[in-house]
Amino acid sequence: MHIVDILIFCSYLIVMLGVGFYFMRKNNSTEDYYVGGRKLSSLHIGLSVVATDVGGGFSIGLGGLGFTMGLSGSWLLFTGLLGAWLSGVLLIPKVSDLAREKGFLSFPQYLEHVFDKRVALLAGLISAIGYIGFTSSQILAGAKLASSTFPALSINQALLVMGTVAVVYTVLGGLKAVIYTDTIQWIVLMGGLVLVGLPFAYIKIGGIEAIRETLDPSFLSLQAISWQKIVNWMFTIIPIWFIGMTLYQRIYAAKDTKTAQRGWFIAGLFEYPIMAFIGVILGMFARVAMENNQLPGYTFDSLDAEMGLPVLLKTILPVGFLGVVLSAYFSAIMSTADSCLMAASGNILTDVLKKHRAKKSLLYSQILTLIIGVIALLLALKMTSVLDLMLHSYSFMVSGMIVPVLAAMFTKQTSSIAALASMVTGGTTTLLLILSGRQLPLGFDANIYGIATALFVYIVTVKVSGKRAY
Repeated sequence: MHIVDILIFCSYLIVMLGVGFYFMRKNNSTEDYYVGGRKLSSLHIGLSVVATDVGGGFSIGLGGLGFTMGLSGSWLLFTGLLGAWLSGVLLIPKVSDLAREKGFLSFPQYLEHVFDKRVALLAGLISAIGYIGFTSSQILAGAKLASSTFPALSINQALLVMGTVAVVYTVLGGLKAVIYTDTIQWIVLMGGLVLVGLPFAYIKIGGIEAIRETLDPSFLSLQAISWQKIVNWMFTIIPIWFIGMTLYQRIYAAKDTKTAQRGWFIAGLFEYPIMAFIGVILGMFARVAMENNQLPGYTFDSLDAEMGLPVLLKTILPVGFLGVVLSAYFSAIMSTADSCLMAASGNILTDVLKKHRAKKSLLYSQILTLIIGVIALLLALKMTSVLDLMLHSYSFMVSGMIVPVLAAMFTKQTSSIAALASMVTGGTTTLLLILSGRQLPLGFDANIYGIATALFVYIVTVKVSGKRAY
C-alpha cells in the first residue's frame, strides 16, 4: 500500500479521534452522553441511523452476498427499509413524547414504564449481551478489511487497531460524538463507494459485457433466492427496529416526534435501494475479477467471500483513491461499532446497575464503555464470520424482547409475569437452537422458533394469570 494511501487513512482516524475529544468537553451529564441533549435534527438522526444499521458488518456482508449470489442479496436490506418505515409509523409516536416526559435514556426504561423493573432488568441484560456480540462483528469486519489491505498486518493486529480507535473516541465523546461522526462517516462512505469504488471497479473488470460473460444469469436476477431466506431475514431484521437500543437512543435524541420520524424515513431510503445495491454490485464485481484471474495470488479456496471486495479494491484502485475508499469502509464499520458500544454501556448503567442518576454517572458511563469495548474485542478474536455473528446477535435480542414490545404497543392487558416468561423462553430457545447447529424444519432460522415460543408462552401465561400485572 502506497504511503499516500496510508497518510489519507491515518488522517481519517485522527479526525475521528478529534471528534471524540471535542465532544468530551461538551458533555456535562449522562443525558448529554447517552441521548445527545435531545436536540438533534432529522438529517443527523437519519444518517446516524442508517450508518449504524448498515455499518461495516452489512457493508462487508453485502459484498460477500454479492460475491456468492449476486443481486438477490440486496433483499437483506429491503427488510431494513420495511423495518425503518414500520417503526417510524407505529413505534415512534408511542415512545417519543413519553421519553421526553419521563427522561428515558434506554429502551428497557420504556418496558419498565409498561411492565415493571424486573422486565427492564432482564431486557437490559439481553440487549447488552446482544450488542456486545454486534460490536464484535463490526470490529471483526474492520479487521478483515485492514488485514486484506495491509499485507504486513495480521488479522489479530488489525483487530487491536480497529478496536482501540473505535473504543477510545466512543468512550470520550458519547452519543454526540457517535452521531456527528456517523454523519461524517456516511458521507465519506457514499462518496468513496459511488464516486470511486463503483466506477473504477466497473471499468477494471471490463464492464457489463464481462459481467454477463463471466457470471451465471442468476447473479443478475432478483429471484435467485428462496422465500425461506427472505422470511428468515425479515424475522431477524424488521423486529430489531422495535427493540434496538441504538435506535431508541436516536428517538430520544431527536428534538421532537416529527424529527425522529423524518430521520427514520431518510434512513429507510438510504438502506434500500441505495446501499443494498451498491454493496451487492461491488461484491459481484469482485466475483468477476476472481473468475477472470484479476486478483493475483488468490483462489476460491483461499479467498473468504467477505474478503473478496476489500481484495478487489486493494488490487484495482490507484494511489490516493485506495486510501479514500478504505476510509469509507472503515467509516461504515466504526459508525456501527461506536453505537453498539453506547447501547451496551447504556443498558448496563441505566437498567442493570441503576447508576444513571449518580453524581459520577458520566465517569461510570465512560468506564463501562471501555470495559465493554475490551470484552467485544476479545470476542472478535474468537470469531470468523461477520454476517453470522451479526445475525446471531440480532436473533438473540429479537426473540428475547419482541413479544413484550408488541404487547406494550398493541394490547390493553399487559402482564409482567408473561413478559418475563416470554423473554426467558424466547431468548433461550433461539440460543440453544443456534448452538445446536441443526438444520431446522422448513429451512427457517432459530429465531423464528424462538419468537413463536415466546409468543405462545406470553399468551398462555396471560390466560393462566387472568389479571393485569404491571
